[in-house]
Amino acid sequence: MGVPFDSVTMDEALDRALELISEPGCALCVTPNAEIVYEAMEDPALREDLSSAELVLPDGAGVVLAAKILGTPVKEKVAGIEFGTRLMEHLAGTEKTFYFLGGKPGVAEQAAEKMKARFPGLRICGARDGYFSEDGPVIDGINRVRPDVLFVCLGAPKQERFMVRNRQALQASFAVGLGGSLDGFAGNVKRAPRWMIRCNLEWLYRLIKEPWRIGRMMRLPKFMLRVLARRMRG
Repeated sequence: MGVPFDSVTMDEALDRALELISEPGCALCVTPNAEIVYEAMEDPALREDLSSAELVLPDGAGVVLAAKILGTPVKEKVAGIEFGTRLMEHLAGTEKTFYFLGGKPGVAEQAAEKMKARFPGLRICGARDGYFSEDGPVIDGINRVRPDVLFVCLGAPKQERFMVRNRQALQASFAVGLGGSLDGFAGNVKRAPRWMIRCNLEWLYRLIKEPWRIGRMMRLPKFMLRVLARRMRG
């Protein structure tokens, strides 16, 4: 469908992230779900941005199912919020630092405090909200503290475009787009119960909690129809 994914387990994704953090330059990680892939199918610029990342994780059961239908299966779903959580857990107590970017005013700071309490020894060197009109001052603020890991939580496709546009200027080792994860880290939004996640029903839980999302979620059946049409064409 035009978007390449890394076929990795969660542990393999973490291992690859650690490798990228240790390499020069600013590596990018994106976490597209079926909605984002559907949008990328209609937006060549977004498709190019996603394809330029060093790590592309399948965030969602829809992506995993589509890959299977198309005969190019991936190993498992690697949810962005879980990936970010595991990365913080793994690097807590080390010299590696994090910067949180995104959310409403105060949310990034709240998320930072919650995560430092959850993972003793976690080093978060900066945080700011996602309400800005110019990249320059934001980049300057990030570069002053030079984080190893930058969580960019601006929502798709804004976060992907921000990372690609600024990757040469960013003095961070690893930037990852994590959508609304800061609200989850801060405790403002709860994830679905584990049984719903296991049954690939997290989308239903989110729709019940946020019925206004139904317009966006209509992309899911449209996406699957496109996948099935592609499969039938061979």
